[in-house]
Amino acid sequence: MPATREDQHIEWKESWRDEYLRWLCGFANAEGGVLVIGRNDRGEAVGVKNADRLLEELPNKIRDVLGIVAGVHLVQEGGKDLVEIHVEAYPSPISYKGEYHLRSGSTKQELKGAALDRFLLRKQGRSWDAVPVPHVAVDDLSSEAIARFRKLAARSQRLDTATLQEPDAALVEKLNLLEGHYLKRAAILLFHATPQRWFIGASVKLGYFRSDTDLVYHDQIEGDLFAQSQRTVEVLLAKYLKAVISYEGLQRVETLPVPEAALREALLNALIHRDYAVGAPIQIRVYDDRLRIWNPGELPEHWSVERLLQAHPSRPFNPTIANAFFRAGEIEAWGRGIERIFDACRLAGAPAPRLEYTEGDWSMEFAFSPAYLSALKGSSGQVAGPAAQVTGQVTGQVTGQVTEEVERLVLVLDGAMKRADIQQALGLKHRDNFRDGYLQPALAAGLIAMTVPDKPRSSRQQYHLTDTGLALRADLLARRPT
Repeated sequence: MPATREDQHIEWKESWRDEYLRWLCGFANAEGGVLVIGRNDRGEAVGVKNADRLLEELPNKIRDVLGIVAGVHLVQEGGKDLVEIHVEAYPSPISYKGEYHLRSGSTKQELKGAALDRFLLRKQGRSWDAVPVPHVAVDDLSSEAIARFRKLAARSQRLDTATLQEPDAALVEKLNLLEGHYLKRAAILLFHATPQRWFIGASVKLGYFRSDTDLVYHDQIEGDLFAQSQRTVEVLLAKYLKAVISYEGLQRVETLPVPEAALREALLNALIHRDYAVGAPIQIRVYDDRLRIWNPGELPEHWSVERLLQAHPSRPFNPTIANAFFRAGEIEAWGRGIERIFDACRLAGAPAPRLEYTEGDWSMEFAFSPAYLSALKGSSGQVAGPAAQVTGQVTGQVTGQVTEEVERLVLVLDGAMKRADIQQALGLKHRDNFRDGYLQPALAAGLIAMTVPDKPRSSRQQYHLTDTGLALRADLLARRPT
C-alpha cells in the first residue's frame, strides 16, 4: 500500500529531473528514504514513460555525482510504472556538487554557515567546542580564571588535590582541553580573559525594558564563562530585580521575582548549551512582570521539547565545556538542569517557567507571580531593589572618593572595556587627564578592576565594574530623573 503522505522518509515526484539528486543527498545525510518517480503531490500514481531508461541511467548517475550506491526499482500500481529510488543513511557527509542537503520532515534544506559546521562535526563524531584553535597557547590563558576554577573544583571535590596542584598546562590537559599542541575552543571560552576576540557572540547582554521596544538601560557581561556566570547573576540581583521584604517574627525575608537558584541554573544552562558559532550574545530581558532568557542553540537530534521536560540523559551541546563546569561543581552531570529549575520555582511558590524552542533558538521565560506583583505595588510593603539596596552600601564603602569624573566613568563602563574605549566613550582626548582624574581614582575606590591584574601593562588589559561599582551605577541610574 502506498504512503498516504510525504514525510521524513518519502518524497514524490511526477517525473525525473537531475536536480532531484539534491533530495537523494538529503536522504543520505539524514535517516535515509525513498524517492518515488511517477507519483504527483496528491500521492496519485501517474506513471513514468521512460522507466526502462531511468532504471539503467540512475544508478550510475547517483554513484558518479553523490558517491553513493542507491537501489533503483521498478514497481507497478494501477497499471502504471513507478520508479523507486532507495537511499540508506550514510555515516559520512554526502555532498551534491559541493552542496550539503538534509531531509527534515517533508522538506529538504541546504546546510550553510553554522548549520553546516554543526552537521559536518556531528558526522565526524565531534562537537563544536572540541575543535582545536591555532596560535593560542596555555600561557595566553588568564591565570585569574584558572585560579578561580581551582577554588571551585577544590570545593566541589570533583578533582583530586594532586591534579589541582599541577601546573596550568597539566590541569588544562587533564580537563581534555588540548588536542596535540593546540588548545580547543572550549579552553578559550573557559579560561581566556577575552574569548570575544575569537567568538564575537560569547557574552551576555542584559536589558531592562518597559515594553518590547522601550529599552531603559542595559549591560553587557564579557570575560571567561565562569566570570560571566558569576557577574551576570550579581548584576541582575544588584540592578535589575527587586526583592519584596517581609518578616517572619524578627527574621527579615527577601522574596525575588525569580528564585535565585532557578536563575543561576537557567543561566548556566544557556552558557553551556548555547551555539557559540552564532555571533549573537545570550540575551536576558527584564520587564516589570517577567524575565526572559534567550540563547542560540540546537536540540539533540530526534529530541523534542516534550522529551527535554521529562527525565532524560545528559546530552550537552558543548560536552567539553560542560565537563569543566561539572568539575567546578557548578552543574550536575545527569541531565537534571531543567528539572532543578522547575523544582526551585515550585519550592519558592513561583510560576513554572515557559520553555520554547524554534529551530536554532531557545528561550525560557519566568513570569512573576501575582502575589509578588501585588506585594510590589502595595503601599505598605517594602521593596529591596536596585535603588533601595545600594545607597547605604556605596556610601559606606567609598564616601569621599566618588568625584563627578568617577561617576561618569562608572556610567559609561559597559562590560569589560579597554582603556582607549573608555576614554573615547567619555570624550576625553588627553590620556594623562583620563588616567589621573578618572581611571586611577576609580581603581583606588574599588569601583573598577582589571581583567589581567597580575599584568597591569598588558596589551590585553581591560577594566570592568566591581560589585561596589555595579551598586554605585545602579544607585546613579535610580536617581536620574525619568
